[in-house]
Amino acid sequence: MTERPSEGDLIIVAGGDEAGRGAVIGPLVIGVVSMSSGKAAKLSRIGVRDSKMLSPRKRKFLFDEIESLAEEVKHYSISPLEINNAMRSNISLNELEALHVSRLIDSLKEVDEIYLDSPDVIQERFGVRVSVLSHKPIKVHGMKKQPKKEGAIKVVSEHKADIRYPIVSAASIIAKVTRDDEIERISDALGMDIGSGYASDSKTVETIKKNLRNGNLLPYIREYWKTMTGIRQQKMSEFLSE
Repeated sequence: MTERPSEGDLIIVAGGDEAGRGAVIGPLVIGVVSMSSGKAAKLSRIGVRDSKMLSPRKRKFLFDEIESLAEEVKHYSISPLEINNAMRSNISLNELEALHVSRLIDSLKEVDEIYLDSPDVIQERFGVRVSVLSHKPIKVHGMKKQPKKEGAIKVVSEHKADIRYPIVSAASIIAKVTRDDEIERISDALGMDIGSGYASDSKTVETIKKNLRNGNLLPYIREYWKTMTGIRQQKMSEFLSE
């Protein structure tokens, strides 16, 4: 992150990241964290890093530590219903995520620099999408021929930003803990163990296979996902072979 020691804590930096992008059950959660650059410098020292590199216990501990350091902590859960409706309308997951990242950024009281973990193949393009959707003046780092905006906020949109920038790592922890809590709530509400909600989790896949027609589970499933198509095809094959 850009450091301006002469201004110290007056510089407010923010990071944005998500959790649950590749899941088949549960929400995609976006987290945004803002804090002074002085406090952001402490994140690495207290153990903040990409949420995938931390144990659930460590993530929960750091969640509280981040909240205590932050100016603001924001998160939004994009439900499977919202994702399904967007897919039906030919709105990509990148576009949907950019929309809600921009809304969270707009809700921040003050910010000078924003660092985003980009899900786009062209990393800067995600930042451009956010800048178009945001009501705040934004200048995307690395993009040429941008219109001049008075008091523009610097936005850095990069792949693996959750590893490179501790402020983005902090946002990834907020998003991951929030999603994990939501998955636990869904499991309790349904009275079934849905696992992590990811296609790589055999428990999750088995739960879906056994409950494809379960009206209670269906609202939590993302229909427009290649893994779901595979599961449905396998289920049909089993039915035909009986």
